[in-house]
Amino acid sequence: MRVLVQRAVDAKVVVDGKETGSIDNGLMILVGFTDGDNEKTIDYLVNKVINLRIFPDENNVMNKSVLDVGGSILSVSQFTLYADTRKGNRPSYVKALGGTEASKLYDLFNKKLGEHIHVETGIFGADMEVTLTNMGPTTIMLEK
Repeated sequence: MRVLVQRAVDAKVVVDGKETGSIDNGLMILVGFTDGDNEKTIDYLVNKVINLRIFPDENNVMNKSVLDVGGSILSVSQFTLYADTRKGNRPSYVKALGGTEASKLYDLFNKKLGEHIHVETGIFGADMEVTLTNMGPTTIMLEK
């Protein structure tokens, strides 16, 4: 499982001209799954995401989590996090988990995140327009 975490001033997802999720002040995360990912993997990364200390404290040091600052999360499914470009110029996605299994894990991941913090989402498998104002910029890849 891979989660690309971006500290965001604001972020939103639009599908077919309709906004499906948006946040102000929080994390915009891209989430991808691979073979072997399970509930234990999800629990580990939920804990990592909500406790990742990448927001500034009173001394402008990245020392606070999204929970500490009262932020929220925009979660977007992203199978292309498992792109392999070592051979040629056309990415291979064979390491990305298939849609049916990945969709179930994505729903479980968002449900577990939602037990701790407000979560907005895109639509799994849809073509999405994702807009974000990255604060910092701060972008961190988490993997389990």
